[in-house]
Amino acid sequence: MQKKYGGIKIIVVLAIVGLFVWFLVISPMLTFRHNEQVLEDAARRYYELNPDKLPTGERVKTLSLNTLYKQSYLKEDFKVPNSKKLCSLEKSWVKVRRENGAYRYYVYLDCGLITSQVDHKGPQIKLNGKEEMTVNYGEKYKEPGVSSVVDDKDGKLDPKDVTIKGEVDTNKVGSYEITYSISDGFGNKTTVTRTVNVIKVLSGIVKNDLKEIKNYVGDASNNYVRLSYMYFRIFGLDEKDNVILVAEEDVDNVNFTKIEKWLDEVYIPSFTEEAKKMLVESKFCNMRIDKQDLNTTQCTSYTDKRYAYIPSVIDVNRAQGNGFNYMKPRTISWVGNSESDNKAYVTRVSFFYNQAGKDFLSYSVNSNYGIRPKIVIRGDALVTDGDGSLENPYVFGETKKAKGGTLLNERYIGEYVVIGGTPWRIIDTLEDGTTKVISVETIGNRQDKPQTYSNPNSATFIYDPKDKENYGYYINNKASQYIDTSYFVAHEVKAPVYSGKITYGEEKKTNTYKVKLSPPNMYDMFSAQTLVRYGDMQSYWVINSSTSKKRVGGAITNLGTPINETPFPNYTTAGVRAVAYIKKGTVISNGSGTADSPYKLK
Repeated sequence: MQKKYGGIKIIVVLAIVGLFVWFLVISPMLTFRHNEQVLEDAARRYYELNPDKLPTGERVKTLSLNTLYKQSYLKEDFKVPNSKKLCSLEKSWVKVRRENGAYRYYVYLDCGLITSQVDHKGPQIKLNGKEEMTVNYGEKYKEPGVSSVVDDKDGKLDPKDVTIKGEVDTNKVGSYEITYSISDGFGNKTTVTRTVNVIKVLSGIVKNDLKEIKNYVGDASNNYVRLSYMYFRIFGLDEKDNVILVAEEDVDNVNFTKIEKWLDEVYIPSFTEEAKKMLVESKFCNMRIDKQDLNTTQCTSYTDKRYAYIPSVIDVNRAQGNGFNYMKPRTISWVGNSESDNKAYVTRVSFFYNQAGKDFLSYSVNSNYGIRPKIVIRGDALVTDGDGSLENPYVFGETKKAKGGTLLNERYIGEYVVIGGTPWRIIDTLEDGTTKVISVETIGNRQDKPQTYSNPNSATFIYDPKDKENYGYYINNKASQYIDTSYFVAHEVKAPVYSGKITYGEEKKTNTYKVKLSPPNMYDMFSAQTLVRYGDMQSYWVINSSTSKKRVGGAITNLGTPINETPFPNYTTAGVRAVAYIKKGTVISNGSGTADSPYKLK
């Protein structure tokens, strides 16, 4: 009995195995072979109805499965056996060619793991060089060509038979595709693509411009850069071919002794994260110079490595040429050199009166004068657009303009926005959703600029928007007649008060007020006078004030310099350059966020 049952078990096992073999191997293969035949029959019908499309000579014609479906030569879908997945429409085909006086059909059906046993692979193309390469802007592109072509059936083919298509315009930045195509004797075609990126490497541009000299000089007009929504001038290259940039204008007024502190706490944090990655830690000239040596072009002492400082006397001297010097600002600006422990040097386009003709003057290190930051960025930075002019500066793609519908508080420090015809600049975005902005120029037009008086009866001079005789009250309550305030909300502002001179980080106390409009803090970004883009810049008040009985107040003069030590006389007047907070939820309509194309709001 046991032998009998044992025999039955063997038969059952063999039957089960046979069923598995049938369902998993034999049946799928029979279905697949049937579909191959159906595909061949459909191709034959196609050519019976379109005999003019049959190949001549030794040529091969290919019909894709997709074509036969679209032209209704096939009615039912081919599916991978035992599944609902379709066989490939594009990879499956029928080839036909004339052999021994008759047409012969070859079928290739791609159904995943099951494919037809026919030559379906094109030749393997090996390129000279890399499949992705870069060419510098303006350089001549030399086509590397093809190294070899090998087919699994035909063997080695002649690389000269490869068809090469595509052009590279090295006078236009962008990515270009070059295609390389060849077919084997059975008509299997292979196409490979090489991507050629035409790039502008910033250091390469600078080298090409400067030729044998080390830095731009005179009235250079092709060395403008926009980085992190701020404008710079290219000075030159360092010893490692990194690129030295200097801010196009003063961005702030700071005490000489506080320059590094302000740069570290305010300036560098204002950069976008992508721009910060481009910065290179560097040493900057800060040597002490005697007055008789102010024409030197050699530096003998440097700061420790840092991300930003200011230009030196040496930089200004090296940039002089043809009576012009782009390194001299319109306003009075510090250079990174001192005369003594108590005095440091400033420069400007021209000094006046008995100081006329001077390139540098020395002032108290505790005074506030312009800060024109100097930075170094990677020389391999890729320029994505621009020609180096002020109207079209070099840019690197690290800043993107906002799309319509973007919230303003999602944008960045340095971008411009226009409200009611008045241009403003973003100086901060706050967690409460408001956007802090500063008017680019003094409010009003050239003939009708609002002016407000200091209180002549006050022994000291302190910003106070609650005092009707104070400039702070006027700015908050009266200046709105000159500007559109519909986007602004009342917001708390901090007014630093000093015991003597106004010194960064050394306020005696801070008063807090809730106002809609206020003067700028002298130590905020972009609180220094800007280059005149929109109109005529006039004097304006700042929120910083002092309890000094010398009536030391916070104001910037028409010439762009802060009132540092000279006491305010009675009835002193100044214009209004306002700081405001744009309400949460404000949406950008259009614009690029630049000085020439500021954002407009919905």
